[in-house]
Amino acid sequence: MSGPAKGELLTALQTKEEQFETAINLAAGVELTLRADVPEGHSAESAYMIVPGQNFDIKAQFVAQAPNCKLRRIEVHVPAGWRATADLAKTDLAAGHATYHVNVPVDAAVTRPYWRRNNPEIDSIHEIANPRYVTLPFPPLPVTGVAEYEIGGQTAMLPAVGMANYRDSGGGEKHRALAVAPAFSVALEPGELVIPVEGGTATRVKVAISSNLDGPAAGKLHLDVPPNWRVQPVELAAQFRQRNEKQEFEFSVVPASLEAGAAEIRAVLDSGGKTYSEGYTVVTREDLNTFYYYQPALQRVSIVDVRVPRDLKVGYIMGAGDDIPTVLTQIGMNVSLIPAEGLATADLSAYGTIVLGIRAYDTQKDVVANNKKLLDYVSAGGTLIVQYDTAVSDFNTGHFTPYPAQLSRARVSVEEAPVEIVASDDSVLHYPNQITQHDFEGWVQERGLYFMGNWDGNFQPLLASHDPGEPLLKGGLLRARYGKGTYIYTGFAFFRQLPAGVPGAIRLYVNLLSAGHEKNVASSR
Repeated sequence: MSGPAKGELLTALQTKEEQFETAINLAAGVELTLRADVPEGHSAESAYMIVPGQNFDIKAQFVAQAPNCKLRRIEVHVPAGWRATADLAKTDLAAGHATYHVNVPVDAAVTRPYWRRNNPEIDSIHEIANPRYVTLPFPPLPVTGVAEYEIGGQTAMLPAVGMANYRDSGGGEKHRALAVAPAFSVALEPGELVIPVEGGTATRVKVAISSNLDGPAAGKLHLDVPPNWRVQPVELAAQFRQRNEKQEFEFSVVPASLEAGAAEIRAVLDSGGKTYSEGYTVVTREDLNTFYYYQPALQRVSIVDVRVPRDLKVGYIMGAGDDIPTVLTQIGMNVSLIPAEGLATADLSAYGTIVLGIRAYDTQKDVVANNKKLLDYVSAGGTLIVQYDTAVSDFNTGHFTPYPAQLSRARVSVEEAPVEIVASDDSVLHYPNQITQHDFEGWVQERGLYFMGNWDGNFQPLLASHDPGEPLLKGGLLRARYGKGTYIYTGFAFFRQLPAGVPGAIRLYVNLLSAGHEKNVASSR
């Protein structure tokens, strides 16, 4: 047979062999459990993690419903460089149980996906870190085992995965696959920081550290910052008493005088002669078990040449959730969150501009119920910014806009797609920041989505763009004068751009917030 045909046949035969093996095990009513002999966790997130250099025991238990089953052996399998040694004094095959001592080397690899993005905000494609596993959903788990038993004069194999026990919120016993994690998980918050070019203003950086070590542990925590930046305190002592203990630390960072560009702040924990500078998040589902998402303890800093209105108060009503208010606060804007459920009684006149977060009409029924109040706010002189929604038919039948307009599913998926400035004289493109073609460079993931398809003549399109080979779309940013105020609809993906620190998008968004207030507020760099 040819090589490809032989490979395909062998794969099919292996699959069939596994299926027959599973059928035999089900018919025999056999079960093999491998449990780490460690303290129980109180949740999937706090269940035992294997730490490089630390050893543990595995207890294996084989149970058979069929009376003619005879257990021949139990094996525990571990990665190369590890050792799994049977404790003969605690092994009784006739009773169906065995104990193994597992020795974990200090350089044991942590359990993580074999793909990664160095910067999730910017990188749209994952890199393959380990091509050996490219056909698998996840890399192989570190601890597995097999029982060989005899039934009807034939031998069969029963595989199992090493598990750690924990209790769910109702007190029921649960388990998840064993995994390897570093001694400490270090996370820096927030992961993105946007600051204006003048610097000089202190910003707070929070670092969260959790310990995976069984007993007391200590270390020294510091921040690596760009030259001439000041950090207070220079170093903090970290003390832990037990496994799963989590502590938070705070530093004050004062940037030096800056030029527009990018910088990085990294949190580093020194403990036991090693350095730790990454953390992980536990991702778990009942039907998919558990896996681990790793991120460096890194804060990416975007230094933006942006002027902000000093006296403008912005109210932000969250929709499906985004990080835009955090970025606006970082650059010095006065932003308050308005709970959607409090919209009916809120005094909207206290705000110069109100923003509806992404998918607000889709997710917040109080926004739908109080839409007339929002439009009355605009008519009285306020500025309302409506960001994209996905329930197109509901939006269109709801008649939420001050003048007739029809939302569509049109989008511009290519983030580098050219953007044409349609209304070059509109103040949105000049105050408080001069918007040029340069401001549409460096966008991430996409230009925008759910553009307006058609609209009343009272709306003025400000920008136009399109994907390669597609027609020009002008419905991504519309402005209308309504009564004494300003209504803006935007489908441009600011919810992606601002958290990624894209300078031009930040400058344009500040201009949108300032629309209608050009003569009423002062601005600063």
